[in-house]
Amino acid sequence: MAKASPLRLLLIVTGSTLRAEEMDRPLGYYLKQRIEGILSASADQAGSKLGHDLSDYQVRVIADFRWIHDEFLQSLPTISLGGPGVNALAHRWLEEVPISLAFNDRYFIQMDPDLNEPRVSIWGMDNPTTQIAVSIFLDRFLPPFLERCTLVPATSFDLDDEGEGEAETDPDEAEDD
Repeated sequence: MAKASPLRLLLIVTGSTLRAEEMDRPLGYYLKQRIEGILSASADQAGSKLGHDLSDYQVRVIADFRWIHDEFLQSLPTISLGGPGVNALAHRWLEEVPISLAFNDRYFIQMDPDLNEPRVSIWGMDNPTTQIAVSIFLDRFLPPFLERCTLVPATSFDLDDEGEGEAETDPDEAEDD
């Protein structure tokens, strides 16, 4: 099998519940559109808010259980969208990821302030407060998050449904026993 060309992915993970599909997935696509606009502007260094070219990143919106059950996806920069009641990833990260912003127990942005790992959880107590959290994330937290993403190397893998998430390795690079 031919080796796939390396690419860089940023994942937006939404819940699999009916409520999450109805409310959070469209918000995930809105966030994707906004991020893609910034990434595309980064190709033109003069017009970029970022100091690095991130135009080779692809943004994908996926379901929480897909992320949880595909170990390869867990190594990619990830934004979890939606609360722990509707998003299994947000539930998993509830105690793991530090809170960077909380407002009156209504909405939260969880991410390591030092960005040791490129992962963020954005959620509110309902969809309107989740929308507010997304807006704040875009304004205040997205630029440093994307800067951190520049440190994540491109990976070769197959994007088809059968092998999605399975990294391709070059047999010539395999270690001898």
